[in-house]
Amino acid sequence: MGKVKLMQGNEACVEGALYAGCRFYAGYPITPSTEIAEGCAVRLPQVGGHFIQMEDEIASCAAAIGASAAGVKSMTATSGPGFSLKQENLGYACLTEIPFVLVDVPRAGPSTGLPTSPSQGDVMQAKWGTHGDHPMIAIAPSTVEECFKLCVRCFNLSEKYRTPVIFLMDEIVGHLREGIEIPEEGELEIVNRAIPEDPAHAKKPYATKEGSTVPVMAPFGAGERYNITGLIHADDGFPTNSTEIADKQVRRLLAKIDDNLDDILSWEETSMDDAEVCVVCFGGTARSVQSAVETLRAEGVKVGMFRPITVWPFPAKKMREIAGKVKKIIVAEHNDGQMLLEVQRVTGLYDKIGFVGKVNGTVITPDEIVKAVKEG
Repeated sequence: MGKVKLMQGNEACVEGALYAGCRFYAGYPITPSTEIAEGCAVRLPQVGGHFIQMEDEIASCAAAIGASAAGVKSMTATSGPGFSLKQENLGYACLTEIPFVLVDVPRAGPSTGLPTSPSQGDVMQAKWGTHGDHPMIAIAPSTVEECFKLCVRCFNLSEKYRTPVIFLMDEIVGHLREGIEIPEEGELEIVNRAIPEDPAHAKKPYATKEGSTVPVMAPFGAGERYNITGLIHADDGFPTNSTEIADKQVRRLLAKIDDNLDDILSWEETSMDDAEVCVVCFGGTARSVQSAVETLRAEGVKVGMFRPITVWPFPAKKMREIAGKVKKIIVAEHNDGQMLLEVQRVTGLYDKIGFVGKVNGTVITPDEIVKAVKEG
């Protein structure tokens, strides 16, 4: 049995990153994620890692990418305005296939908004914030324990598929304190990126083996040199204007995610076996929804909760399955309906879907969920 500790969600995120093997953090202070930078500044030197505060959010993301290219598991963290600034380098990492974890703890916006107030307004930005067609994995925790364990999962998926992964927390969870059991070393699976055995592979670092969509690349500087560019590139890493290669490369990047949904997707269902009403939520909002479900069930109302843990890619197949069984769907989120749009898109339903949302920096209460369900 591991140690039981009282932790804040942001603190648990730091400990989860260290457990996963993160040894480099670059960041810039911004509430409500600042405790992650503070924690990394203390903890990383204790395990032989490095912390650096950069001059801005753009440089922080670039530094994390550079460290990862050199073979070190890396992380950066931010909130809404900083997330916007990191987007260009996020796209660069998608195309160059450099893995790292980007933690976003959204705050009420737009612009600098309400710095320490809860929000989930970065959902669509997590998917579409950088330009062009690109792969994206985003994972949202709802408990402090998940802040630890799902941060480990973020690193595992990032290393396995050689892609940046967004840990989409929110202020509710980031500043929540709960007792959690820290897993013993070796208790959770840790994935490390594959390294080519043949140094000659560096001549074509982006070449993939038959049946795989993920290249195997050596840490930059550890042997033969190779080229890294944010331009469309051939297997040798050098830029090309070939439309054929461009099509092949972008489709392979997307296939890394689309072809592995069974491995990537995860969700939670609560009281859904006989549910006639389903409340869809994610992250910290789930805590109010769970309380509302318990209250309504005690009154005989057949209601359940569906919580995507993997927000991107969205669990579309499961959502359609649920939509075919229930009479009503209600989406609850701390924004003006970003996940609502995705639920409507994948189910093709509109009249059957209700909505509870907030954009004023306050928390959706269980009573508001109960009212929405009863009003139908």
